[in-house]
Amino acid sequence: MKRVVVIVMDGVGIGELPDAYKYGDEGSNTLGNIATEIKDFSLPNLEKLGLGNIDGVKAYKKADKPVASFGRMAEKSAGKDTTTGHWEIMGIVLPNPFPTYPNGFPKEVIEKFQEKIGRPILGNIAASGTDIIRRLGKEHMDTGYPIVYTSADSVFQIAAHEDIIGVNKLYEICEVAREILVGDHAVGRVIARPFIGQDPESFVRTDRRKDFSLNPIHETVMENAVKVGFQVKTVGKIIDIFSGQGITESIHTKNNMDGVDRTIDFIKEDFEGIIFTNLIDFDMLYGHRKDTVGFAKALAMLDTRIPEIVAALREDDMLIITADHGCDPTTPGTDHSREYVPLLVYGKNLKQGINLGTRETFADIGASISQYLGIDKPREGISFIDRIE
Repeated sequence: MKRVVVIVMDGVGIGELPDAYKYGDEGSNTLGNIATEIKDFSLPNLEKLGLGNIDGVKAYKKADKPVASFGRMAEKSAGKDTTTGHWEIMGIVLPNPFPTYPNGFPKEVIEKFQEKIGRPILGNIAASGTDIIRRLGKEHMDTGYPIVYTSADSVFQIAAHEDIIGVNKLYEICEVAREILVGDHAVGRVIARPFIGQDPESFVRTDRRKDFSLNPIHETVMENAVKVGFQVKTVGKIIDIFSGQGITESIHTKNNMDGVDRTIDFIKEDFEGIIFTNLIDFDMLYGHRKDTVGFAKALAMLDTRIPEIVAALREDDMLIITADHGCDPTTPGTDHSREYVPLLVYGKNLKQGINLGTRETFADIGASISQYLGIDKPREGISFIDRIE
């Protein structure tokens, strides 16, 4: 009974890509720079799998006998956002990046949005999510106007206090925005950002965030798996990233450790197919907020859970640990970073210590999943299964 467990450490890159200069990301190395800034930092369980053996990784200890096979992957798609990274993992390579709006959204978009929802908006600027609710949260509570903002990522974010615009209503407003943002303005995600609190000092975002992504532009490995009877169970925001397509069961999570718990729960179930998990805290709580210490602590917490994840696996399970982009907390700016991502592949019946080298696309994961499960291969990617079986 074959299954594949894919865990995406959101934002955990391992060094700038050759074209990083085009994105302003020279010097980015999320894992490496964290280890440089945090004294005596290590990730012993990931290092046992082979993290330090990956080409180009210098800040982590090399294992004499890595338990997993290891490598690094370059992003073939244009861009460095969450949707692009996850889609590529499952076989979609995008030739053009999603649009971004560093100066806010154009007048025609905002006017149409305001007309559709029947009220004005606040903001329409690029800003940090925590900062903008401090700045505009009180005015939002006084007026009932939703706060619209973006970032360096391709997102249209809508923040609202849960007592002013209920969460379900906020979701409806986001669906309106999603319908408007197509064609030239087809941003990767519309994101609902509910918050609570009585004043700017106590405002805090809640875990009822929801992403409204574009539909995948063509079939994914997940859809191919479901089509022939496999189960695809997702943890975290995966269901939002793929607009629910190719998914048979999904659980949203509160934080990284909840994500690990839910992943292990799925591993313990009897089924064949795919478990696909996103661990968001690295990116959302620490990378964008430039919190190197917090990022390091979150990585260490995940590292302590690796033995538990491995112990839960069955004989024919394949575990893949990777990332979707970088989000270096040590470099200027709050954007994602254009980086290689790690590739660690473990299975009780798979070969150990195989250097899978530098893969040309994240889609090699999707191609490998397809070969392992015996389903249609994706349009992009080259499988590495023959090297590790």
